[in-house]
Amino acid sequence: MAGNTLLFKSNYAVSSKIEPFYKGGKVQISHDEQYIFCTCGPKVNILQIDTGKIIHSIEQDDQEDITSFSLSPDDEVLVTASRALLLKQWDWKQEKCARSWRAIHNVPVASMTFDCTSTLLATGGCDGTIKLWDVVKQYCTHNLKGSSGVVHLVEFHPDISRLQLFSSSVDCGIRIWDLRTSKCICVLESHYSAVTALAFSPDGQTLISSGRDKICSVWDLKKKAVKRTVPVYEAVEGVVLLPGTSDYSQMGVKGEGLHFVTAGSKGVLRVWDSSSARCVFTQVLPDAPALKIEEGDLDPRSLMHLLPMPRSNRLATVTAEHNILIYQMPNLACFSLLIQFVGYNDDVLDVKFLGKDDTHIVVATNSSQLKVFELATNSCQILYGHTDTILSIDVFRKGSMFASCAKDNSLRLWKMDLKSGHVRCVAQGSGHSNAVGSVACSRLKKAFLVSGSQDCTIKVWDLPDPLPDVGCEPVLMTARLTEKAHDKDVNSVTISPNDKLLASGSQDRTAKLWSLADMSLLGVFRGHSRGVWCVQFSPVDQVLATASADGSIKIWSIQDFSCLKTFEGHDASVLKIIFVSRGTQLVSSGSDGLVKLWTIKTNECVKTFDAHQDKVWALHGGSKDDLMVTGSADSTITLWKDVTEVELAEEQAKQEDQVLKQQELSNLLHEKKYLKALGIAISLDQPHTALRVIREIRQQEDGIQELEKTLLKLRQDQKASVLRYSVVWNTNSRSCLDAQAVLQVLLTHLSPEEILQYQGTRTHLEGLIPYTERHMQRISRLLQASMFLDYMWQKMRITGKCPGIVFIKTVVSAKGSISITNVQG
Repeated sequence: MAGNTLLFKSNYAVSSKIEPFYKGGKVQISHDEQYIFCTCGPKVNILQIDTGKIIHSIEQDDQEDITSFSLSPDDEVLVTASRALLLKQWDWKQEKCARSWRAIHNVPVASMTFDCTSTLLATGGCDGTIKLWDVVKQYCTHNLKGSSGVVHLVEFHPDISRLQLFSSSVDCGIRIWDLRTSKCICVLESHYSAVTALAFSPDGQTLISSGRDKICSVWDLKKKAVKRTVPVYEAVEGVVLLPGTSDYSQMGVKGEGLHFVTAGSKGVLRVWDSSSARCVFTQVLPDAPALKIEEGDLDPRSLMHLLPMPRSNRLATVTAEHNILIYQMPNLACFSLLIQFVGYNDDVLDVKFLGKDDTHIVVATNSSQLKVFELATNSCQILYGHTDTILSIDVFRKGSMFASCAKDNSLRLWKMDLKSGHVRCVAQGSGHSNAVGSVACSRLKKAFLVSGSQDCTIKVWDLPDPLPDVGCEPVLMTARLTEKAHDKDVNSVTISPNDKLLASGSQDRTAKLWSLADMSLLGVFRGHSRGVWCVQFSPVDQVLATASADGSIKIWSIQDFSCLKTFEGHDASVLKIIFVSRGTQLVSSGSDGLVKLWTIKTNECVKTFDAHQDKVWALHGGSKDDLMVTGSADSTITLWKDVTEVELAEEQAKQEDQVLKQQELSNLLHEKKYLKALGIAISLDQPHTALRVIREIRQQEDGIQELEKTLLKLRQDQKASVLRYSVVWNTNSRSCLDAQAVLQVLLTHLSPEEILQYQGTRTHLEGLIPYTERHMQRISRLLQASMFLDYMWQKMRITGKCPGIVFIKTVVSAKGSISITNVQG
């Protein structure tokens, strides 16, 4: 963009997406600890840990949900099991299915695992049987019967020379199978609820099992008896042995005895001494208020999986909210959180850019936690504070502070440490009697907040001065002003760029303008036939934009409160609007899943973007006006980049290139270099220019031979293009003879097999036939007419030359027309 010239935006392109990649089920980390494998319906998604990007997605052709999967220890083979009772072996790096076979189980496979050699695969079915497969020789080696109910856990003993398989089913026992005899040699009984995980000691002599009966059992595998029962006082979902290669004294680990880590319903990691059955370390989580959990529901903070990462001395946990957390150990902070990935976002209700250069986004989903994503890595920080669903977010200028409001009738102020990226709550306020649906931050300086609630009131809150540092206790805010603003829910509030005016939109179908000095009403905007979802001030003009459930957007004058413009194009409610291009354009999002770009001056919808499958609740523009982000009820967050300048530059470069080629084409024709000239015409994809070259060739003395020589020297793709052009030329009587000349050369010198290899040849030939027949019929009629006139001419000659008598001579031209000339007798 040169100088201060304003360039209207014409297009946005999707820069990146944050999509659901895990909705529950099994999670496995590759042996090299670079990838996370997790199920998402009919797919296994493969997440690269360093970048946070989904690099591969293995999907079932039949769209049946995947019930279990396993990655071989050498990271080469992935096997999946689906509800269609099929096992599939995948080359996951190429996303190709190498083979598939019937699972033999009568019902779906519930669990599976590889042995340490990556050759044997064990599958546990819901029918109580266990099958073993040789994945190299591709046959079933064992069929183990005896388990009762669903076999939800299978593990090979790490010492392959023992040839033992451990399994557990709904009877809560742990069965040990001798694979030499295919017999169950022992059942370890200690648990009274489902066994969830097994961990073997390095020497293979000790086994630790965890269960939902709130105990862990330490087993002596020589005696096949329980050595110690460790009461952990929570339903345990995962257990991992601490590797003995590091110093864990910071976590209270003393001596060389076996220590193990548990993860369960309390949502914390704990370290236990297996010899004393004592907890030596408990992870401390950030303070979070108690959530409103219905009876029988799972606490979203509880841990569902615990996965070891021994190479890098890390641990990975998976929460009930489908978040994957990776911890480093040992560390001064013990279990220091390195990375957090969000597997599933639920409905995205609001999203805003955050950080100095829009490096982060803060997201409100259908939950009580805020999620702050680092866009470079997709790593996420989860913010606790609200106790019910968060409905709205707004950000102060320069992006280090923002406010949120929720159904818990409160609002909170958050501050980001720009160096570390950590976000903490610094202030909170309550006073509304119903859910707070909208919040707005002051524009000129960080001075106050405005909130709008379902209790029909608007409150103005002054920020504490000075603000507490990150990490200190949040300060309580009190409302400076309260006003009964509307007759129904207040859906949206926004503050003018000079911090003097406030606009509000309500379910009562009106928008109102207020003076922020004393909350006096300045005027009412009436005209929408349904509730107003969003209001926005123009950054430069004295106008207000409103978006409504009636599917329209209106621009209002804040001087006389008249409607200046109305934009209609969405098929359902318009939920959010923002101004872009210095206030000359609008972007809107709606319940129809569409995002639209509008030019205000012309009332024109410049572009419609379709990247979501459900309501687009969230929309925000970047600080530099070159990015925008949208969030939808389809759980997808989409980052958009303005590509207007890029497209203009590409178009300009294309035009300049075409001008140069046209000049080169003229020079080549002048020099009679027909082959190069025709090649350029084809590269420009200009049939008319190619026709001009063909005519130049045919006008030469040896035109037929020159045309033949030129066409036969073309590449195969160029011949296909000329054939395609000939179909177009053949439709016009002015160029049909040129088309027929080209066809004669191609059909004479090329075999049918070669011609049929060209793309779309059959369609082209079908298009040639009717027009060629029509040209033939026309020429036949003209020949008949000329023969009649020639006959008359001959008869008149026979009668002899008579002075004063005029005879007629006819000539049929190359274009098929007849010319008549006078001949004196």
